[in-house]
Amino acid sequence: MATAIPKIKAHADPAASGSSPDPAPDSINSIAQVSKALGDELRLEILHVLRTESFGVLELCRILDIKQNALSHHLKILATAGLVSSRREGNSIFYRRALLLPEDRFFAIKQAAFSSLDGLELRSELAAGIRQIHAERSEQSLLFFERHAERFLEKQELVAEYAHYRDTLHDLLDGLQLSVSAKVMEVGPGEGRLLSELASAYEQVIALDNSMEMLNRARNTISDKQQNVEFIHGDTQLAIARGITSDLLVYNMVLHHIPSPREAFQDSARILNAGGVLLLIDLSHHDQDWVRDACGDLWLGFESRELEDWAQQAGLQIAQSMYLGLRNGFQVQMRVFKKPNF
Repeated sequence: MATAIPKIKAHADPAASGSSPDPAPDSINSIAQVSKALGDELRLEILHVLRTESFGVLELCRILDIKQNALSHHLKILATAGLVSSRREGNSIFYRRALLLPEDRFFAIKQAAFSSLDGLELRSELAAGIRQIHAERSEQSLLFFERHAERFLEKQELVAEYAHYRDTLHDLLDGLQLSVSAKVMEVGPGEGRLLSELASAYEQVIALDNSMEMLNRARNTISDKQQNVEFIHGDTQLAIARGITSDLLVYNMVLHHIPSPREAFQDSARILNAGGVLLLIDLSHHDQDWVRDACGDLWLGFESRELEDWAQQAGLQIAQSMYLGLRNGFQVQMRVFKKPNF
């Protein structure tokens, strides 16, 4: 008796037929999620606002004039689609645009959407809302320094004592090999210890601070022999308005007090001369929320990629990086960014 041979169901060879295999269901679903997220006017405005920096949920509610439960719904859709990311800053959750990576399967779609949004002018009401948030953050920081100037050094050194990273910072400065005639500006010089050292190394030094109380404390630290320091009461926007430039711009434990770190990079790029250097010393991201009350910090440090993203957006090139862990668990990062010669 003959044994029946089971029939084998034929499958078309996609390569032979010239057709492509069906996309995986999860890919179709992911494309649908991205498309859905981008298919709403309010969600596009959220992404437009988040181009500049990160904002807390309540800040976004005010900027967009929307209730918190409605905003949370839209943020969840954007997060599911990989268009926004969140980070906890103490008791608050801050949102920003997701950093796009080439390995993202939908990199081209997301990049095209972001580029299209960036080519549009921000709606005047949204721009006004952002300015108001910045003003309130700035006022909060300024009031802290005015009220706690006498004890600020004591509080700051609970986090990162200057002596613990001073030698490493000097090695980094020496490695820059700047001329003694280089024009140097320190933003927010605090008590003026680094400022005094810069004044001993360079012929032209500017101290810029929007707190007159802190500026006076820095002035008291400078010796009578150091007549090469100019003290300016104001911020980087004032320096730009006055046409002040520098070859080396230093932020020493200051960026976490600035209302808009991204704008600080943008301003720095405008202040720096061609070939100039931005030297940033600040904390790596941490979760020690007590520093907000103790030191007036607006931000709990920064991720390395976050700083690099802001620098590249400002047209600055990434150079040296040094990291120094402290015994109290904080980590200091020293970052060098350069402005191209052209």
